[in-house]
Amino acid sequence: NNICGTVIYQLRKQQSPKMSQRILAEKLQLFGIDVDKNAIQRIESGQRFVTDIELVKIAEIFSVSCDFLLARE
Repeated sequence: NNICGTVIYQLRKQQSPKMSQRILAEKLQLFGIDVDKNAIQRIESGQRFVTDIELVKIAEIFSVSCDFLLARE
């Protein structure tokens, strides 16, 4: 259901210290995006669609482009 889930998982694990799904959800909540740890888990496993605004904010959090998240770079 999404292309970016595995990329988000990899980026999250590459953080030092590793970023938990809960921390990523909390960072998104600071942008007003209502997601929780379970939503992040479903995104990473490809079971949940990612909205355009979620994709943009996730890219900002990891300092990458949306194209990178979509494996287009």
